Amino acid sequence: MIEVIIKAGISAFLASIGFGILFNIRGKKLILAGLTGAIGGILYKYSLYLGMSELVANFLGALGLAIFGEIFARLCKTPVTTFIVCALIPLVPGGGMYYTMLEVIQGNVQEALVKGLETLSIAGVLALGILVVSTGTQFYLRTKRAMETYRFDDNFYNL
Repeated sequence: MIEVIIKAGISAFLASIGFGILFNIRGKKLILAGLTGAIGGILYKYSLYLGMSELVANFLGALGLAIFGEIFARLCKTPVTTFIVCALIPLVPGGGMYYTMLEVIQGNVQEALVKGLETLSIAGVLALGILVVSTGTQFYLRTKRAMETYRFDDNFYNL
């Protein structure tokens, strides 16, 4: 099973780099964008291996890539979207949308609704994973900045 997880990481790395090239990302940032995608792909595959549902696996993959995207963005002093957009591509449920449209064309309305809801659910948890990390990061940074600028004097504690 470890081979499958490694292959998933390599393929996510290459896919993220491919989209990074399309988005004109260069140098170290391109490699870091690929690494961010690989982390998301590995977390996704490993979560499936542990028996988690498709939604939970996608959520954990999005959480992982968002965390590392935030870290790499701070290290490179680059917008977070540089890393997250490229890294998210391997997790996007393109196949689900294809099968939804296929069922619509074939006239299977019930199956199209099932596939469509699955696809929208996956897209929703991907967005939620990124939102959780982004909000948490902003909260942490603003709180840290506020604590640094507001200083208590010694008389404050002697009320």
